[in-house]
Amino acid sequence: MELAHNIVAQRKSFVTHLECSITGEIYPADQIHGLSRAGRPLLVRYDLAAIRAHLSRSELEGRGTDLWRWRELLPVRNTEDIVSLGEIETPLVPIPKSGGANVLVKDEGRLPTGSFKARGLVMAVSMAKALGIKRIAMPTNGNAGAALAAYATRCGIETIVLCPEDTPEINVREIALQGARVWRVNGLIDECGVIVGQGAAEGHWFDFSTLKEPYRIEGKKTMGLELAAQLGWKLPDAIFYPTGGGTGLIGMWKAFNELEELGWIGPERPKMFAVQATGCAPIVKAFDDGVEHAERWENAHTVAAGIRVPKAVGDFMILRAVRESGGIAMAVNDEQIEHAVLQTAKLDGLLLCPEGGATLAAYHDALALGHVTHSDRAVLFNCSTGLKYPMPAAPQWLDRNAPMDFSVL
Repeated sequence: MELAHNIVAQRKSFVTHLECSITGEIYPADQIHGLSRAGRPLLVRYDLAAIRAHLSRSELEGRGTDLWRWRELLPVRNTEDIVSLGEIETPLVPIPKSGGANVLVKDEGRLPTGSFKARGLVMAVSMAKALGIKRIAMPTNGNAGAALAAYATRCGIETIVLCPEDTPEINVREIALQGARVWRVNGLIDECGVIVGQGAAEGHWFDFSTLKEPYRIEGKKTMGLELAAQLGWKLPDAIFYPTGGGTGLIGMWKAFNELEELGWIGPERPKMFAVQATGCAPIVKAFDDGVEHAERWENAHTVAAGIRVPKAVGDFMILRAVRESGGIAMAVNDEQIEHAVLQTAKLDGLLLCPEGGATLAAYHDALALGHVTHSDRAVLFNCSTGLKYPMPAAPQWLDRNAPMDFSVL
């Protein structure tokens, strides 16, 4: 009931225009856009002064805690265009034994389709519906394709999804079951993206690749909006974010700036840690080299498929946010990732996905290097339910007809 109330009760939209993220060039709202003329992502802009006059922080706090409580800061103008599967506010879960007394995990696996991709895709698909887009294609490492398939199917948009050939079987089947036409490709996600781009150029579909449409950022920024509200409008000292395309990190940074302009938070910002795997770390290399754009990472490999993105179109926005925040980009290896997943499950009872495990491993590295302290409040993002990923075997077997040795049990 709360979700329905939040959607129905808030009809006013405050979107003013779209803006090129690198040149500042203005684009009209309410039209179909991909990248800007400069080939860079477009950002949605709002009349924040009007929002400040229309909505108080206390009024916001009185609403149900779902994604749509932030309606004024989201781009969907008409409530009938919202395509919802019940997007909740995800919890902050302490992990005192595997993390520490001040470490919280924002567990995004509680969202529809089991990952934070639901945030971006509910917004992007709702806007596609509003703009009359009928067919969409996307490259994916798994979870984004599942979210796209679910939301697009719900509103009758035709969907084609291309996956790297080693995408986890459960993801491929999930995408297919939820109504998309899914194809395995003998390449990585950016190579799948080339095919999607070619098809879009020839008019076969609209390209829904990461940051190649303007609205996934707006859905992902709700992670930052939620964090602020959940922590009493005081942001954490550090955020560790698993970074492939980086939409969520970019979106949170945008959210914090919008909240400050509304007067709901102060100028303090968390250190943003962009976490990658040593087998695919283009953002880390660019950060270490002091450059603004990352080169494509060759022979990318890691158990954390969600962050195996050799080339990110929003690289410069990720790097700017990290640098402005005083954070760093850092990489952890697969052994560290697997150990972190195991420790959190065994010690704190929370099942992380590999990408979530990467953030915990990075936190411990940052602690050892002095980038954070034990007294700093740190938020780690677990971007998907760990139930989608392989788990260690549990081979013990009990014969009920044999004598019971209860000391063994």
